Amino acid sequence: MNIDLWLFSFSLTAWIAIGFLGQAMFSLRFIVQWISSEKHGRSYIPMAFWYFSIAGGSTLLAYAIHRQDPVFIVGKAFGLLIYFRNVHLIFRERRTASAGG
Repeated sequence: MNIDLWLFSFSLTAWIAIGFLGQAMFSLRFIVQWISSEKHGRSYIPMAFWYFSIAGGSTLLAYAIHRQDPVFIVGKAFGLLIYFRNVHLIFRERRTASAGG
């Protein structure tokens, strides 16, 4: 399917759709964080932020690998390490808190 927008046009393939899906998931993390911060009245990062980061980052990494783009691959792979590490730290903190409390 060809998509013709005012500034550019492209063929919508399965991989392009996967790339857009990954970007949408990755972008949703900021909306989730914004809504959560407004709800808490302060800067707040909910677990959903990290889940969207991992889901969107993984999908975009798959897309980058398909495109064979080394810059995009390194960037997304490094980001995923950070997201997984943050989730690990959060789970470890929760286990420690539940064991001690």
